[in-house]
Amino acid sequence: MKFGIMTRNPEAWSSTQVRESLIKRGIQYECFTFPRLVARLAYKPYFKVGNTSILEDLDALIIRPIGRGSLEELVFRMDMLYKMERKGFYMVNPPTAIEHCVDKYDILALLEDVGVPVPRTLATESVNEALKYFEELGGDVVVKPIFGSRGQGATRINDVDVADTIFKAITFHHGVIYMQEFVEHGFSDIRAFVLGDQVIASMRRVATGWKTNYSRGARPAPEEISEENKELAVKASKAVGCKVAGVDILEGPNGPCIVDVNSQPGWKGLQQVAKVDIADKIVEYVLNDLKK
Repeated sequence: MKFGIMTRNPEAWSSTQVRESLIKRGIQYECFTFPRLVARLAYKPYFKVGNTSILEDLDALIIRPIGRGSLEELVFRMDMLYKMERKGFYMVNPPTAIEHCVDKYDILALLEDVGVPVPRTLATESVNEALKYFEELGGDVVVKPIFGSRGQGATRINDVDVADTIFKAITFHHGVIYMQEFVEHGFSDIRAFVLGDQVIASMRRVATGWKTNYSRGARPAPEEISEENKELAVKASKAVGCKVAGVDILEGPNGPCIVDVNSQPGWKGLQQVAKVDIADKIVEYVLNDLKK
């Protein structure tokens, strides 16, 4: 048996944990990045990296962050994953889940469709319309890039003149204005790590400001989340088609709401407070799923 690990950095912490888990189980692996892949049509092998034929030589592919790129590069990467999926190749996560999760509007739209609570959110390409509804969202909003992660580019705005300037800057660069009501959450939130149909680990991310990303300095604290939040996390993960997901939950004055589902979550901070070996659980899940 041999696994592939698609990662922009084979030495990244989470990728290294997966590699160590595979070694412990005696499973061969190969790490590679998307730019190394060669795709063929009308002759085989369809996908090759170095001397490895993806579909013929590998049993599964664990996809870590696919990396940054131009629109053309990212679309091509997704096209390859969809082709692999159509050929019956096993991937964690499936391309549909990855595609949903890179789009913040799409994620919340899907979650709302299945009854998962999300913050009041407005998206538009019009500065005038955005300003009109700025006060409707309480005059205190978080503006985010639709495509983004780790809190990068997210800005809290509670001044209409500042909002006007930022909205104009976004549309000048042909972006979409995506804003959410600011949910008071006491400078902490919950990250639930979903694997299949269960939450295998969770933590409270404690920050000194409103951004609670571990990558931005938030401190992981042990947190055994409620059954309600576990159900919400699993429901959210399934709604976007994830087998593995990091689900972010805000506990606001009106109850919990989901603000993000990450299809390629890291777990360095979470592992510090988790009771299970997360990488080992992922590998175990993949092995069991392959037997079905």
